[in-house]
Amino acid sequence: MFAEILTIGDELLTGHTVDSNSAFIGQRLTERGYWVRRKTTVGDDVEEIKAAVGEILARKPEVLVISGGLGPTHDDVTMPAVAEALGRKLVLCSPCLEDIKAFYERLYREGYIDDPSLNEGRRKMAYLPEGAEPLENTEGAAPGAYIEHEGVKIFVLPGMPREMKAMLERGVLPRLGERRFIQKKLLAEITDESKLAPVLSEAVERFKVRIHSSPKGFGKYIGVIIFAESEEEAEKAKEFMEAKGVRFEEP
Repeated sequence: MFAEILTIGDELLTGHTVDSNSAFIGQRLTERGYWVRRKTTVGDDVEEIKAAVGEILARKPEVLVISGGLGPTHDDVTMPAVAEALGRKLVLCSPCLEDIKAFYERLYREGYIDDPSLNEGRRKMAYLPEGAEPLENTEGAAPGAYIEHEGVKIFVLPGMPREMKAMLERGVLPRLGERRFIQKKLLAEITDESKLAPVLSEAVERFKVRIHSSPKGFGKYIGVIIFAESEEEAEKAKEFMEAKGVRFEEP
């Protein structure tokens, strides 16, 4: 099964913010048995987001996770852009509006803000693409959205890492089932990745695994991660490589 990730924000493109969200999302999707085929980043621009969503959907992944651009400011345009990309209207989610109202009233009671009223920016966050299922934001104001579109499961999440992680764990992963991948992490006692390359290629051809190697520099160990659907298949690949003369250590 394949997945793609789309992160949104001018700050990610200018380098002012490191895109840690896509790394976390990729890790959690991999653990659930999805191969993350691509990660895409675009700025806070409706046309750029629409184009990126359209290109991703044309590749027909099983899952698309989008992160960023759900806040109350002028440059938070992800929801309207996604709605346009899917050919859907942007509609008010009344329960979302009530949750947003309660969130700001709590902040007011706790002394974080001086006005709890629902201004235009706060109301803006309650609009979702037509037919979307809201995803609860337990750490912030803006709800996420879950949309099934032409066989693709689309999840739209906040960009704030704390909010994104909570929504991913509570709203996304439970909808993806319990299928897991085995990840066997090893250190290969070989100092030149080019000598390891043919052994890895043969192992991938023989067994139902994917293998990632990460050199630490010439004269040092090479990190190897075996991805497989079962411990048995991962172990077979490891034993095959050992029979070819590769010595492994646990990291």
